[in-house]
Amino acid sequence: MKSAVLLFPGINRDSDMLMALEKTTGKKPQVVWHTNTTLPDVDLVVVPGGFSYGDYLRCGAIAARSPIMADVMAKALKGLKVLAICNGFQIVTEAGLLPGALVRNAQMKFVCREVRLRVENNQTFFTNKMAQGSVVSCPVAHGEGNYIADNETLKRLEGEGRVVFRYVEGTNPNGAMNDIAGICNEARNVIGMMPHPENMVEALHGKQDCLPLFESLLAA
Repeated sequence: MKSAVLLFPGINRDSDMLMALEKTTGKKPQVVWHTNTTLPDVDLVVVPGGFSYGDYLRCGAIAARSPIMADVMAKALKGLKVLAICNGFQIVTEAGLLPGALVRNAQMKFVCREVRLRVENNQTFFTNKMAQGSVVSCPVAHGEGNYIADNETLKRLEGEGRVVFRYVEGTNPNGAMNDIAGICNEARNVIGMMPHPENMVEALHGKQDCLPLFESLLAA
């Protein structure tokens, strides 16, 4: 599997994602700088977490308009798999690849802790090695992870099985509607999530709960 990780000014989880991808796929991903206008020939593009452009204007708003994103959007519409984590989720939502918006956490504070996620859809390219309804631990680190959408959008996401991950056991860290932690687009080739699964795949992380998610990439 060939993969690439996008790099914007202020992104700081790119190294974590590169290591997680190399560990599980056996291949070193390519790094693509935001000013590039064309993606390399890859099967997967990851938009990692961090604080692109210092989170000015709105989180992800400037990065969503970076040169590379035009090609990401065009190729995503043709089926390219896109995994967007934390700030990446904010970026692809700002770009219109996913519906809804990520706003300030309900308690108006940055949160950095472990949460519990339930796999709501195990038929995606990032969950096919997980059992439906299985619960995993995963860290979060964000100030604007509160997922919101209008009632019609929420109804469509729930009805079409497009909620991929949900916070459970009272661990919702941000007030997200319906406890939504991750969603996918209608074609199921774009996934956005606020938690950081790349930080729970090594024994030194304390747990390896999220390793099967990355193993799902190979199976897909």
